[in-house]
Amino acid sequence: MIQRNDVLFVELPPPLGGAGREQTGRRPAIAVQDELTHFPTVLVLPVTSQLEARRFPFTLRVEPTTANGLTMPSIILLFQMQVIDKRRVVRVIGKLEPEYADQLDVMMRRMLRL
Repeated sequence: MIQRNDVLFVELPPPLGGAGREQTGRRPAIAVQDELTHFPTVLVLPVTSQLEARRFPFTLRVEPTTANGLTMPSIILLFQMQVIDKRRVVRVIGKLEPEYADQLDVMMRRMLRL
């Protein structure tokens, strides 16, 4: 069962028409919500290893650890938050550490003006 702050390995679909700025392909993503059994979808934050993405607002750098399952320094792209079908989740690879999860919460509130 998917839990909030799980680090997932997902398959993100290409944008319609093949154009756009959305993240695509097989990559890590952070689960924003706990799995709701009656929902076929999950809300995620894509992750990239392209460190220059840090220049965008609402991004967070995360260092790889055995706990989070990442293999290289990565950037969480909060501004690319998206809903995906649970069938696009390949596997859970780790859990985001509390210090990163707390930073994400603050950034999401700010980004969504909550």
